[in-house]
Order: sequence, then C-alpha cells, then structure tokens
Amino acid sequence: MNDTRTILVCDDDPLLIELMEFRLRAKGFDVAIARDGAEALQRADEVRPAAVVLDAMMPRVDGFEVLSRLKANAALADIPVIMLTARKSENDIVSALDKGADDYLVKPFIPDELMARLSRLLARKKRG
Repeated sequence: MNDTRTILVCDDDPLLIELMEFRLRAKGFDVAIARDGAEALQRADEVRPAAVVLDAMMPRVDGFEVLSRLKANAALADIPVIMLTARKSENDIVSALDKGADDYLVKPFIPDELMARLSRLLARKKRG
C-alpha cells in the first residue's frame, strides 16, 4: 500500500533538497530523500511514496533509467512521477513522457507551480 503522505524527492543538489523538504513539510507532507538514482529506486521500494519528484541528472543511475525501472515494477508503476530537471531539450521531455513521467518541469522552477502540479497529480490519483 502506498503512503499517501510521503513524497520521495530524488536529487543530488543539497539546496534543492532543503527547499523541497521545507515546502512539502509546510503543505503537510512527509518527505523521503534520495541523493542518487540507485538510492531513489531503493527508497521508492521501501517507502512506496504517494509521488516522486525526480531529477534526470544524478549519480550512479540517471533519472530516466530510474523512471523506466519504476514504471516497469508492477508494485511501483502507479506512483506519479514529476521530472524536475535542468534538461530541457524536446528529446528529453518527450523521452520522459514516453517512459511514463506524469509531468515535467524544467529548472529553474517556480516552487508554487511544482506544489500545484503535485497536488493535481495526487488528487487525480485519489479519484482514479
């Protein structure tokens, strides 16, 4: 069963992690952190978060591979994933959406926009 209050933030930038953790906790969420792709996969399996915010460029396993593996895992495939990355080429965006990303935001980003997109995804998941 998924944890409806936990958001998994996967990024190797400590400042971004701190910002995300602060914003999400202020909205009443619990936050799980992964600082590389391998840890992201492990934490997703342990926590079964309500949603994942995933950077594309991370050590060990990149975000696109993490996304592919999450969506290929029947137990994790229904977890919404928002890609949050500096990679903004059309190819990167289309590739992420093809692999199953539910949304795609480019850094630098507006934190309130990310929160709104995350809330929308979680509301849709609850209804669905």
